[in-house]
Amino acid sequence: MEEMNPASGERIAWVTGAGTGIGKAAALALASAGYTVALAGRRIEPLQAVAQRIEFAGGKAHVFALDVTDAPAVAGTVEDIERRIGEIHVLVNSAGMNVTERSWSQVSVESWSRLVDVNLTGTFLCIHAVLPLMRSRRRGVVINIASWAGRHASSLVGPGYNATKHAVVALTHSFNMEEGRNGLRACVLMPGETDTPILDMRPVPVPADERARMLQEEDLGRTIAFVADMPERVCVNEILISPTHNRVFG
Repeated sequence: MEEMNPASGERIAWVTGAGTGIGKAAALALASAGYTVALAGRRIEPLQAVAQRIEFAGGKAHVFALDVTDAPAVAGTVEDIERRIGEIHVLVNSAGMNVTERSWSQVSVESWSRLVDVNLTGTFLCIHAVLPLMRSRRRGVVINIASWAGRHASSLVGPGYNATKHAVVALTHSFNMEEGRNGLRACVLMPGETDTPILDMRPVPVPADERARMLQEEDLGRTIAFVADMPERVCVNEILISPTHNRVFG
């Protein structure tokens, strides 16, 4: 994709995990709201498909291959975005995962480490890489995607997912405690069951009629765009959102 002038005055949103699920929905919604979107993820093909949708609708998108657990690669991606596109205004940390064998009786040390690396450390690394730039400009929004399980632990998702998503909630609030005085804002989004590809990792498949009653990707995309576009004086610290038919409640 073409190089763009960093001084063009465009609003730039960097979205991780942008090829599928909530990350894809965030990218589409932010592009519709007028942002130029930097799409980051491990697999290029889904990112390119999202970029094509954005461009077909008249928006602007750039693709960056990235494993959020690779600290040098994360730092390099921030440098590339700022050089090729411009100043990052919004970071959406949507890269995340779960494993099928997730219960205490099944989860392996390797799976635990991978969950921590992607869901928690990956989120930290992306914030850490963009923070000095946002702080120097005294503006910037970070939106972290956690989960209903980040507030209410659930046996459905396993100890690794529960623990990492609780940690993302705490990470977000600690950011606001320290960086609000520097003009920066962070929001943690805690969605209940959402019909995204991560559901395919459930040990017991979820029927199609149940998935249809869950939150949909576009619901979260609209929510993320709402947070991103709030005035600079407003910090939406957290959003706990669920389907009206919340199966957690029985």
